[in-house]
Amino acid sequence: MVNPNVQGKKYPATDPYLVGREKIREFAHAVKSTNPMNLDVFAAQAAGYTDVIAPPTFAVVIQERSLATVLGDPEADIDFSRVVHGDQRFIHARPIVAGDELVSELEVASVKSLGAHSMVTFETKIYDVTKELVCTAISTLVVRGDE
Repeated sequence: MVNPNVQGKKYPATDPYLVGREKIREFAHAVKSTNPMNLDVFAAQAAGYTDVIAPPTFAVVIQERSLATVLGDPEADIDFSRVVHGDQRFIHARPIVAGDELVSELEVASVKSLGAHSMVTFETKIYDVTKELVCTAISTLVVRGDE
């Protein structure tokens, strides 16, 4: 059972992640994006961006760095072998662009018990190095308990 006392706990910012052009292209191919702005620098520049922009779900790459911190926190007591991904949402203030340096800060938004199982919702704010909000990633993990 997940420790309910971690609800509201905030974790420190991750180290900056430099978003690479090829990482965006690889991710775009993996999610079958056909948006030329995800693949072609000239298409992205024609739309006013400095480089290719990431598909909206690319933010999970940044969020995972914060999730690793909370999953490794003994106080949270989350057994990753029992985790099932329940929900994922992204609220973008602007697209992620190749060349961005991004950090993420995670807060445990809620911990709910459902019988033997727990539902844990995380809210991760993703900022650029000027501390401007780029995206809020909200994910819910279901942690299966003993039946």
